[in-house]
Amino acid sequence: MNPLEVLTLDDLRRRTSLKWNSHPGDVLPLWVAEMDVPLAPAVRDVLHRAVAAGDTGYPCGHGYAEALSRFARQRWNWPGPATGRTAVVSDVMTGIVEALRLVTEPGSTVVVCSPVYPPFYAFVTHAGRRVIEARLGADGRLDLDTLEAALRTRPQALLLCNPHNPTGAVHTRDELTAVAALARRHGVRVISDEIHAPLVLPGAVFTPYLGIPGSEDAFAIFSASKGWNLAGLKAAVLVAGPDAAADLARLPEEVGHGPSHLGVLAHTAALAGGGAWLDDLIAGLDRNRDLLTALVAEHLPGLPLIRPEATYLAWLDCRPLGIPVADGPGVVSELDGPARMFLERARVALSSGHVFGTGGAGFVRLNFATSSTILREAVRRMAAAI
Repeated sequence: MNPLEVLTLDDLRRRTSLKWNSHPGDVLPLWVAEMDVPLAPAVRDVLHRAVAAGDTGYPCGHGYAEALSRFARQRWNWPGPATGRTAVVSDVMTGIVEALRLVTEPGSTVVVCSPVYPPFYAFVTHAGRRVIEARLGADGRLDLDTLEAALRTRPQALLLCNPHNPTGAVHTRDELTAVAALARRHGVRVISDEIHAPLVLPGAVFTPYLGIPGSEDAFAIFSASKGWNLAGLKAAVLVAGPDAAADLARLPEEVGHGPSHLGVLAHTAALAGGGAWLDDLIAGLDRNRDLLTALVAEHLPGLPLIRPEATYLAWLDCRPLGIPVADGPGVVSELDGPARMFLERARVALSSGHVFGTGGAGFVRLNFATSSTILREAVRRMAAAI
């Protein structure tokens, strides 16, 4: 069964989460990274059992990391993390910030490959570090020459998004091997955000950064949050490469107080027992990717769409519309240019490209993890608006 085709628009409008409560009722929300799906049965059942038993205390044990290792072996042909080199944290961005505090100094610089997930800018800055951008190529992939130029400025860390949000690029083994070589050459520590790793679509293969040569001193962070729609159930796993184990050992004890026990249970159940549901979801996302590609070609001709290899997020180039827009990272809730126009004229909420950093101005990010009915209606409205 396709999880994306289970819930009706009326069902979804009864939800109280951010996606369905940030705009008036006539708006179709295709912006924030929430999927329009019911819970995977494995997740639903473990939560029901915990609530029935009053099992709402503090998280305990290594079940999450062990489930991640089994999932990694089955899905990615990677042995997965050794339990002794893992730490459960509240979420991916918390893990990133804590890793940065372990391997960089206040006031140092961190490279990001823009356009990229907007909280990279906010969280790095709030942690007292500065951001340097290495822009992606026009194809939405890593530009190794641009990246090396940024690394020559002597940053202390590279914050990688693997797979990449918002372009949906799945970095190849060769690309990641080249990144690791550059990082080693310039003495830069890599932290890889791999939250979208379970959502690699047909035609691409995910390579864990810690599974390539030269990544031994790096960190990666994983979560079931995106793959199984668990953003409200806080938990993630921070993983250290073999040469970063001593750094991880310095992680403050209080960081482990952040994860939710229900979150850890849910994420563990997703990785351990949610594989069939995930397969159905990926098949549905693949169909929606094809549908969106066809709808854009038919109804929004002249607006290039980067076909994502992973995630449920599509990067649409609206610069041909000629709408003035700011350029540079901002607050996620800010709207400008095409996204504002589509909200006001089409009543479709999209993510504004300018908040993803340099190179994002004039783009919008569209969340296609919804029903085909909603997706068709949203593109119809967008076409009518222009």
